[in-house]
Amino acid sequence: MNNTFIVITSIADEHHPVLKKIAARAINHRVPLIIIGDKSSPKEFILEGCDFYSLDAQARLPFSLSDKLPVGHYSRKNLGYLLAIERGAEIIIETDDDNIPLASFWDDRSIEAEAHLLENTGWTNVYRYFTDINIWPRGFALEHLHAPMPEIGKITSVKSPIQQGLADENPDVDAIYRLTMPLPVYFEMSQNIALGINTFCPFNSQNTTWFKEAFPLLYLPSYCSFRMTDIWRSFVAQRIAWTCGWTILFHNCTVRQERNIHNLMNDFKDEISGYITNDKIFNCLKNITLKDGVNHISNNMIRCYDELIKIGVLDSCEIELLKAWLDDLKTLENR
Repeated sequence: MNNTFIVITSIADEHHPVLKKIAARAINHRVPLIIIGDKSSPKEFILEGCDFYSLDAQARLPFSLSDKLPVGHYSRKNLGYLLAIERGAEIIIETDDDNIPLASFWDDRSIEAEAHLLENTGWTNVYRYFTDINIWPRGFALEHLHAPMPEIGKITSVKSPIQQGLADENPDVDAIYRLTMPLPVYFEMSQNIALGINTFCPFNSQNTTWFKEAFPLLYLPSYCSFRMTDIWRSFVAQRIAWTCGWTILFHNCTVRQERNIHNLMNDFKDEISGYITNDKIFNCLKNITLKDGVNHISNNMIRCYDELIKIGVLDSCEIELLKAWLDDLKTLENR
């Protein structure tokens, strides 16, 4: 796992059992672990195997994004990505402090993979290829839940610089699922599923591998609910992946989630903006004209976020943060 970094944002202290497990295993596998704190984080945090950044430490970072990100928002994780990139990351694995890595989590990763490729299938509930349970990922457009599952074809080689691993026990589902359906859930082992052009399924920030080519797409928006920031990021990333000839890969579980305490009704409230606009966002992004090629990723991101602002999904202030992110990446690239 050379040049691989793990990035987490957390408000827990150094005694948090999952953070301790991740840090210990990161040491064993020689993987740097970056933890980004927030306003509720402890003033002191010392845990062998991780580099912790408090709000004070974040304010001293040499990134133009540092003083623009809102406090108390998951998007502060953006600074963790920049730190990993500054330190030479070739691969960034992001997860959360309630995901316990399985042994397979530490396996070497490759941008090239074998997978069932799906194209031109619109909204596609990938979870259903890994279980017969009626389950869907957080961010999936509710009006498409009863659509028939597209048939999968033969295994083929794909290039996937963004790879989503599933989570057993308490997977990333929305508040409606948690309020109405039973948990835990354990997925079955299955072949990889790759989503290509005009195929859409949300992916999250809880167990996701990013290769260097896709690092610009890591950007988490700030002017939206924290329950939507990684989901809407995934929508933009998928749309731009089409212009690069990339697929989004979904693979078997490599973590087991022991979910932190949540108020499900608060989660539901924070997800309402997604329930009523996720399909609108997909249709908006699908119909945008973008330029093909990796050299156009930055401009395509600005184009996508401009459109999301125009349809009222994001505040106009988002563009300032996005441009700061892109400027920081350019500065790091030119060092």
